[in-house]
Amino acid sequence: MATLLRTPETQHRIHFQDCDMLGHLNNARYLDYFLNAREDQVAEHYTLNMGELAREQQAAWVITRHHISYLKPARQGTLVRIRTQLIHFDNSNLLVEMQMRTDDGHRLLALLWSEMTFVKLPAGTRTDHADALMELLDELDVPGIDYDPDGFDDRVKAVRQELKKARRAAGQAD
Repeated sequence: MATLLRTPETQHRIHFQDCDMLGHLNNARYLDYFLNAREDQVAEHYTLNMGELAREQQAAWVITRHHISYLKPARQGTLVRIRTQLIHFDNSNLLVEMQMRTDDGHRLLALLWSEMTFVKLPAGTRTDHADALMELLDELDVPGIDYDPDGFDDRVKAVRQELKKARRAAGQAD
């Protein structure tokens, strides 16, 4: 079996209708861009349709919390790259990290952690992931990222430092 892509990345254009009067992506729209990108990436790279999964398993993930940091404005008309990755999971929860970067991938514009819980439908009560789902999550979980539920700010800082180091190594100005 081929190895699944743990950190898919897709390009998106910032649309006029999603921006504020300054031409910056509206803060609330970041969530739409991130979640739509993740849904598309999951469908493309893991051939997983969330609606079908919910019908088949009578369960679905619901978002329980977002942590977001807006670092630099995503401007109207520009292209951005959105990277997503699973950085933590257990028997009924998962945490997806989503990064919005400049089109060249060298600067972080925003970082989002979305915490999700797997719930039984229609009751909405927490339930465990099936064994096959746990195997998939284990394969997708990105190694080398030390997840700490209280470490969001530290993670943002670490990603920014990693990108800054990469820019310097490539001879780019900060």
